[in-house]
Amino acid sequence: MNSIIRAIEDETLRKEKLSFNVGDSVKVHNLIREGEKERVQIYEGVVLKIQGGGNRETFTVRKNSNGVGVEKTFPVNSPMVVKVEVVRKGKARRAKLNYLRDRIGKAAKVKEHIEETVEA
Repeated sequence: MNSIIRAIEDETLRKEKLSFNVGDSVKVHNLIREGEKERVQIYEGVVLKIQGGGNRETFTVRKNSNGVGVEKTFPVNSPMVVKVEVVRKGKARRAKLNYLRDRIGKAAKVKEHIEETVEA
């Protein structure tokens, strides 16, 4: 890749790495601009997929809103994504959880990943 393009893309990369995986329940704090006003809107749901890499990396979050499934895709390196807060770690054996779209109610949940602590 051209060194000029790489230098421009490196400036836009997020300084701290977001630490979440597919299957995690997250709260995405998204900055909304309405005219001259700014506010932070929280979008909570399950991470369905993480795709792309580098400057173009995105993640998709799905939630049920009044019985209707809603998905929103966020760029990882966007300045509009203020922070991503992990509510619950999910146990996923796939990279993309597209099968959750067809499920309703409790079947649409992802099992919780419980870390084992080793006592010495």
